[in-house]
Amino acid sequence: MIEDHDTRLRRLRMRSWRRGTKEMDLILGPFSDGPMAGLDAGMLDLYEELLTENDQDLYPWITARIAGRSAGPDRLAPVLDVVATHAARHLSPGR
Repeated sequence: MIEDHDTRLRRLRMRSWRRGTKEMDLILGPFSDGPMAGLDAGMLDLYEELLTENDQDLYPWITARIAGRSAGPDRLAPVLDVVATHAARHLSPGR
């Protein structure tokens, strides 16, 4: 069975909000509620691959990128950058 685009977005949103650690829920959940829907098919593929990674790896990769450092596998760099940029805006103090 072929999954349509809206079904895929709903499935990825569910996986983003139910990660296993609250920190990653708070980073990936809001991303999946907003900017994720604007990703093209290739970036959605990368995002789906990113969701297969362990939270214990994802958290330091994303927080390092928020701080301006490079971290994580090169193949995921484009999607890590997009998620980190959104997280930096979403989680900034005074927001």
